Amino acid sequence: MRIPPAVRPRAWRWGPACCCLVCRLPLLLLAWQPGTYVQGFAAGRNVRYRSAATGRLARSRATGRESVAARADDDAPMNGMMRAFAVELRAWREAAGLTQEQLADLMGFSTSVIGKLETCRTRPSKQHAEKLDQVLRTPGTFVRLREAFFATRAIPDWFREWPDIEADAVTLRWFEPLIVPGLLQTQAYARALLRTRPDSTDEEIEAMVAARMDRQAVLARDKPPTLWIVLDEGVLYRPVGGSMIMHEQLTHLAEMARRPNVLAQIAPASVGAYEGLRGPLVLASFTSGTDVALQDAALFGQLIESDAGIAAVRAAWDTIKSEALPRSASIELIEKAAERWT
Repeated sequence: MRIPPAVRPRAWRWGPACCCLVCRLPLLLLAWQPGTYVQGFAAGRNVRYRSAATGRLARSRATGRESVAARADDDAPMNGMMRAFAVELRAWREAAGLTQEQLADLMGFSTSVIGKLETCRTRPSKQHAEKLDQVLRTPGTFVRLREAFFATRAIPDWFREWPDIEADAVTLRWFEPLIVPGLLQTQAYARALLRTRPDSTDEEIEAMVAARMDRQAVLARDKPPTLWIVLDEGVLYRPVGGSMIMHEQLTHLAEMARRPNVLAQIAPASVGAYEGLRGPLVLASFTSGTDVALQDAALFGQLIESDAGIAAVRAAWDTIKSEALPRSASIELIEKAAERWT
């Protein structure tokens, strides 16, 4: 049964589609540390690791769902997990009876580095975390906090509820005009896409790839949702990552399309102008309750639950689907495109 968002703790909304330990690490780790930075933990709900600088939360009057009035500043210096790292660093340093200068000397860094870490003016590096655990004799605390920081960055605020919605759905209708849907991407294809993001480190990219792969577990369970996708034909010929990556991706796509719970159709280039050129959309349906739609964009996306919004998304989906090739012809086209990339 799908539990209403108002009832689910925010920290739990990542749900089974993103169930790796590192995603739940902040809750497990920070609950017992000296400088715990948790809001609402005692109440067991609305747990957050974010500050006002990462964006503001707005309550949608139409749906009652919390949504993010997104700001494209995930790198803001007061990022929630950076602040958690800073709070814990200061708490452990003071518990050890050390000044910033003394801790810096023991770590082999300048005093300014400790100051910047404690005021969120620099991202903690792997070396910072390892040295802190070594000098302060913490049981991997700062290494895990740093891993949690990158795991948090891997899923933007506006997308946090979607993996759980995705996992609860019985049917997912998905149109993509430019790329293969995330649930059907190979690691190499996903990595090639994510590497185009500016100012992302290798660790951040790998965290984002891992988060995307974790979501795919929803298709491997005993009773997976029905995934119905429509792709623009151009997706098959756009060289994401090179020939080998495209061949692997399209071969995987064709194999997945032959599963009984995956329906894949291609909107051919011969269609010309059609509704799908307006952008991607996903529509999630459940055994009970209203549908939820996701509209993605270059910087951020939004969830749609209003009656009028869902009606518009359904109409768009029906129009797009009407332009697509039948299932068997679409699989044949995908396989031919895969051969082209060999």
